[in-house]
Amino acid sequence: MKANEKYSNGTDECFDEEAREAERECAASGSVTTVGNGICIHSMVIAGQIEGHFAAAPQSKSTKYEQCIPTLVAVEESDEIDGLLLLLNTIGGDIEAGLAIAELVAGMTKPTVSIVLGGGHSIGVPLAVSAKKSFIVPSATMTLHPVRLNGLVIGVPQTFANLSKMQERIIDFIVRNSRADSETVRKLMTATDDMTTDIGTVIDGSEAVKYGIIDSVGGLGDAVRELKNMITAK
Repeated sequence: MKANEKYSNGTDECFDEEAREAERECAASGSVTTVGNGICIHSMVIAGQIEGHFAAAPQSKSTKYEQCIPTLVAVEESDEIDGLLLLLNTIGGDIEAGLAIAELVAGMTKPTVSIVLGGGHSIGVPLAVSAKKSFIVPSATMTLHPVRLNGLVIGVPQTFANLSKMQERIIDFIVRNSRADSETVRKLMTATDDMTTDIGTVIDGSEAVKYGIIDSVGGLGDAVRELKNMITAK
């Protein structure tokens, strides 16, 4: 039963209880399902550090992939939910976890729209392009850089070959799910004149659209409107 059907008795109690349930859901999981004009949208927030096989530091904001994956499966299988809105403000994080979430979003049959708010850095770039339509606010930034590892690294050719393959997987995903070409993405990742003491490029909203990584510059209203248009067209 959809939320608008629950309101059919016209009682304030039903409305209040549904609002409280939405607040609890949003606080617990960083996501919320809303209904407007008969269209049901699930909004998922990817914020902070994307947590993978190892837990992030206690003081860090993190998004856990073991929570995102079942949620995405539930959205795809639900007869009530019509589309997914992905809200991004992430510094990046675990590569495999981020790619796993991005592949799930890219493989969904339901309409999907992403919007980069504060930032969509590192593995946040594949997440941003994984939706069928992507937006970025004018003040947001995105950082593209080569794959790097933390901790003990065995200095043998196999290690560097593995890093190269992992980077190619990321570049291939971005190219497959955006208008950017591999040469441009690789050039942005390996630039040496944009970041202090680091390799890579930081781009803002208009540049992300210029390079073909993001579809449009826009705000929340634009993203929601586009998603509803996609749902209605479907």
